[in-house]
Amino acid sequence: MDEDVVFRALAAPTRRKLLDELHRQDGQTLSELGSKLPMSRFGVMKHLGVLEEANLVVTRRRGREKLHFLNPVPIRLIHDRWVSKYAEPLAATLSGIKKELEEEEHGEVPRGRHRAASR
Repeated sequence: MDEDVVFRALAAPTRRKLLDELHRQDGQTLSELGSKLPMSRFGVMKHLGVLEEANLVVTRRRGREKLHFLNPVPIRLIHDRWVSKYAEPLAATLSGIKKELEEEEHGEVPRGRHRAASR
């Protein structure tokens, strides 16, 4: 996966809105998606093309209609690679603070502190 292509695709608010719309209701046609945006059909097609190139949207034909579906895998890979490694230490720190506050609330001495320091 080329992360730069995914980041570029996600950079445009209109494309994020299209992804949100597909998350809300998967399998929409160009007309259905276009009805929710203040732009031409051609503009929506261009944005969908960028999302398809980034593999964020996949399509399937149903008769004469082309249905668009959200593919969350590239977003998950970005999350796993970039977001989770930075969020995990923060979550652990917040969990530790919460535990210390709860221990103090119940009159317990938090680990690493002496009773005199907790008063």
